[in-house]
Amino acid sequence: MPESDAPARGRVGVMLPRDLPVRDVLPYARRAEELGFDQVWVVEDLGWRGGLAQAGPVLASTTSITVGIGIMPAGARNVCFAAMELATLAQLYPGRLIAGIGHGMPGWMRQAGAWPASPLTLIKEYTTALRLLLRGEPGPAGGRYVRCEGVVITETSDTVPPVILGVRGPKSQAVAGEVADGLLLAEPAAPAYITSSLRHLGSASATSGLQVVTYDAAAVDDDEDAALARVRDGLSAIGDPDWADHIDPLPFAAQLREHRAACADGRRFAQTMPAAWVRGLSIAGTPDQAREAIKARHAAGATSVVLTPTGPDALASLDSLARALDPRP
Repeated sequence: MPESDAPARGRVGVMLPRDLPVRDVLPYARRAEELGFDQVWVVEDLGWRGGLAQAGPVLASTTSITVGIGIMPAGARNVCFAAMELATLAQLYPGRLIAGIGHGMPGWMRQAGAWPASPLTLIKEYTTALRLLLRGEPGPAGGRYVRCEGVVITETSDTVPPVILGVRGPKSQAVAGEVADGLLLAEPAAPAYITSSLRHLGSASATSGLQVVTYDAAAVDDDEDAALARVRDGLSAIGDPDWADHIDPLPFAAQLREHRAACADGRRFAQTMPAAWVRGLSIAGTPDQAREAIKARHAAGATSVVLTPTGPDALASLDSLARALDPRP
């Protein structure tokens, strides 16, 4: 549903898996809407599917669900043309679009020849310019990376889509608090990580209106053990150095690192970690347990909690995840 019409409870979304067979992409989005999810998020990972190319058909094939793009790397597109694409979608589907922008994974961006000398400078300039352009205002004076002075996008929506930053480090999160409409926290987004990240955004009064979107691997089953077993594969990468910001705030961070160092690979690490860690690093278990995990993330400051389905059948997983939604008022 459009964000302005969302119910008083915290919003709950679902990820559209990047490896979902193409024949299932639009049925998946329609089913997410039927099941009562507030948002569906499309992924833009190098070598998979484009975020804008997915967002358009998903918006067209649904009627009210909000579509988030998470995330478009700032170094991948000229800001003027990104603004044109996003503004067009926002005009056609007002109030139903969220634009996620990020640095992109450094390895991918270097491979694509698009990793800047100063990622912080780029994302700050890019976000500032993008938000101005989406409002129909002239582009700012040229910066180190972004050049769009005087450019005006004439076809803009009366409902300007929010621009949120999908970033991890404290300095990047501080930029989100300064120039963006919110923050997207990739998985795992345990409550302690949410709380830690919010401290980087700035003063509570300055950031009270910001959106905070979180991702988490998720599995729901009447059998708690079955759900935990299914979600473990979604946690195989989190022991790697790129996920340090997610892990550092957790009470078992040191033990987790020791466990990862003792395992030959990420899959062994995830399959053998204690069940209590799996619960803390995902939204998994019975419907009641998953519902409580979602509520804990909302209580920590998330405005939208996005579930990433795990398991071989994404459509079937989607139906099971919906059992964790609070009943509509």
